[in-house]
Amino acid sequence: MTDSPDTVVIERDLDAPVDVVWAMWTDPEHFRQWYGPDGAAIPVADLDVRVGGPRLVCMEVVTPEGPVQMWFAGEHREVVERRRLVYTESESDADGTPASPPTVVTVELEDLGGRTRVVLTHAGVAPDSPGAMGWQMALDKLAALVA
Repeated sequence: MTDSPDTVVIERDLDAPVDVVWAMWTDPEHFRQWYGPDGAAIPVADLDVRVGGPRLVCMEVVTPEGPVQMWFAGEHREVVERRRLVYTESESDADGTPASPPTVVTVELEDLGGRTRVVLTHAGVAPDSPGAMGWQMALDKLAALVA
């Protein structure tokens, strides 16, 4: 855990075994089902889940002016199957060219015997930011999906 003002930390206990929760983070089809805030769709989730493997995710939200796509690119820095996933994330274009400095997402999973504790740390995102609220909504969707 960190005390940095630019780090969001969220802890959740999910009613699913660690294998299921790991798949929700690492399998693109599963990831697309829950990632993003309420109302967001994920038309693209290219996840090469290995150290050095790239990530490219498109989040689409509908605004009064019409649909808006936001792209996020990064690289997997650490992959410990069913335990820990660390990746960078930057706003990007559709080709994955970064448009912002990278932030770092760390996902830690703890096997609670048929349940899983998830500790999400996103360094570079303030706890009171829209990004932090988006993570709360996404994890709510993940919890509902695996329940």
